Amino acid sequence: MNYTFTKNHKKMENLLNNLKQQIIDQINLVGLTPESIDNDSPIFNEGLGLDSIDALEIVVLLEQHYGILVNNPEDLSDHFVSIRTLAEFIEKNQVSAVS
Repeated sequence: MNYTFTKNHKKMENLLNNLKQQIIDQINLVGLTPESIDNDSPIFNEGLGLDSIDALEIVVLLEQHYGILVNNPEDLSDHFVSIRTLAEFIEKNQVSAVS
């Protein structure tokens, strides 16, 4: 395993864990821990069971913590599939680490 892959993998793992904690805190998901959330489970309906109001809270989170401005939340539907797809979106679009 090369150094770049290991470094990128650790960076993504950190982002996934931070994102899970931020979602728990932002939406007040009582009783959940980052470890209890599967990275590939659906965010909405089954999985975490979030709804459209929660999606707006995640949009606020993206702005506050990652400097990502979202003009039309409906454009994010492909990225709001799972924690992993959301983290990949953040990694590609992050302006700066605001948090």
